[in-house]
Amino acid sequence: MALEQPFSKRNRYRAAKEITIREDAPQSLRFVVLQTANDLGWGPSSLRPILCRVLRVPPDPGNWSEYPNIDYEVTDLMSGCEWFKVYDIIEGLHAKMAKHDSERGETDASQFAEAVNQFFIEEAFGWQLVNGQIVTRGTEAFEAVITGGISALESSERPTAATHLHEALGDLSRRPHADLPGAVYHAMGALECVARDVTGDAKATLGEAIKRNPGLLPKPLDTALSQIWGYASNEARHVQEGRDVSREEAELLVGLSAALAGYLTRKQQ
Repeated sequence: MALEQPFSKRNRYRAAKEITIREDAPQSLRFVVLQTANDLGWGPSSLRPILCRVLRVPPDPGNWSEYPNIDYEVTDLMSGCEWFKVYDIIEGLHAKMAKHDSERGETDASQFAEAVNQFFIEEAFGWQLVNGQIVTRGTEAFEAVITGGISALESSERPTAATHLHEALGDLSRRPHADLPGAVYHAMGALECVARDVTGDAKATLGEAIKRNPGLLPKPLDTALSQIWGYASNEARHVQEGRDVSREEAELLVGLSAALAGYLTRKQQ
């Protein structure tokens, strides 16, 4: 079943807001998820097993009619669960739809993902549904830098560095709380891995690689990166009481690492 396109989508009007929602799942999101599934032909009796499985609760045997009984049950399950379980439900719904699509040749999963992601963008959510998983979403610039960095690393056959970047994104995407020091650690690890590879110094830290190879980065970027490396190493590896890495700092360092890893990779080609 195809979703009808509203006026704004038909005419390519889109209002992307600054991201303000991460550790929350307001009722508007819960409503849209169920409504989108319903619009695709997934009624209450199809949705209930998925929600019950994700939330680990048995279906109410007293509810047997589609409307209003099972519909009310599904709505209550969705509206009453913890915020991070809503994102688990989104993943569960997408997985079920994808399996259904493969059996019947339909496109419910892709339409569901498109609708959910559009809502995330328009309503300032810092999440996106990618390949069936809810992962962190940054600004368009952040997304472009990360995608470009990973692509450059994979195309140059540097899987270890690319894996570190994927791990950094995974740490940013953890629910209910992101692993921000872990994201910084993996991001700088990716950059250090590339620096070792392009300089041929397998044991050098990033700081050492920069000092030993004056032409590795243009000046004064080399000096600035050495200082950033020291800061990131301290924040990621030496946790201090009362001092936590902020989300903004973590995203800055992840984005910077991805950009520079891509730069060093392309420079060597």
